[in-house]
Amino acid sequence: MKKLIKFIFLFCLIVVLTLVGLYFYFIKYHGKNERVVINIGEGETYSTIGNKLKSNGLIKSEIAYKIYIKLNKPSSLEHGDYVLNKSFDIKELIETMEKGSVNLEETKMVTFVEGKNMRYVINKITSNFKITEEEILNKLKDETYLDSLISKYWFITDEIKNKQIYYSLEGYLYPDTYEFYASSSLEDIFKKMLDNMENKLEPYKEEVKNSKYTIHQMLTLASIIELEASSASDRKGVAGVFYNRLSNGWSLGSDVTTYYAEKIDNWSRDLRVSELNKCNQYNTRSSCMSGKLPVGPICNSGIKSIEATIEPSNHNYFYFVADKNGKTYFSKTDSEHNNTVRKLKSDGLWINYES
Repeated sequence: MKKLIKFIFLFCLIVVLTLVGLYFYFIKYHGKNERVVINIGEGETYSTIGNKLKSNGLIKSEIAYKIYIKLNKPSSLEHGDYVLNKSFDIKELIETMEKGSVNLEETKMVTFVEGKNMRYVINKITSNFKITEEEILNKLKDETYLDSLISKYWFITDEIKNKQIYYSLEGYLYPDTYEFYASSSLEDIFKKMLDNMENKLEPYKEEVKNSKYTIHQMLTLASIIELEASSASDRKGVAGVFYNRLSNGWSLGSDVTTYYAEKIDNWSRDLRVSELNKCNQYNTRSSCMSGKLPVGPICNSGIKSIEATIEPSNHNYFYFVADKNGKTYFSKTDSEHNNTVRKLKSDGLWINYES
């Protein structure tokens, strides 16, 4: 009996010493200094990829590898690409994989310019990605998708679902330069732009909440200011004019809203009188829009125009006019405004309209 116990003890000792020896041998093992990219599929684990690691020359023995896994219990393995090296010992190999996969995909930089509308955004996306105009238009009408955005972002409300709005996310996609993966989905692109908008709006969250205007209305006004004024001081002044007009039930009288209402992107084409007078939920030159903002934004504005809308200049001006060079002139009365217009016409700076 004693001999049997002694035999079992010696046998177990030999097995343990052998396993420990294998363990430390492969911990210290170093192969060639050669980079290897392996892909871990959905559902694969550290235990199931031993053969893959061995076939790529990253380990010598699956048994030693599995012993290490059993003893060290590394964190869960995510699917994706991993950049490993044949010089790694098992410890380095596992530690690298624990950091997560890397994306080796090609990226591209895409710039969205301030003051451009959704038709421009659509063109930018279709020109740079394998996404069609039809896909974008369908996504902008997808109520399930829009509801998901409303629940995710504090600044997006049911107002974007108004059926009279041309494009639901007009004014919400922050114009900036972005780095996207070449295979980015439309939702990926919109998410990055909406996340950026959220970051830009966050410092003004309390001011927005305390305003008598909704965030949708403020972004709508900001989009008009973006197209009506060029400098930061002009933007705040124009914002003050528009707020004065709204408070007194006046029409905003903004030509840029007429261009948008008529879906005219070529501003070198003068507006017709019939277009200026047409009743449309965007056209603030029409008498039917007295005291009202357009139904939604008319472009994606930059932060300076948004800031001007949140923190406008406090003054008594009710009129402003920009000349052909973009310079803005402010007036308190109709007569002052008309005098400015006459001078612009005599100086050849007035914008003429077709009849």
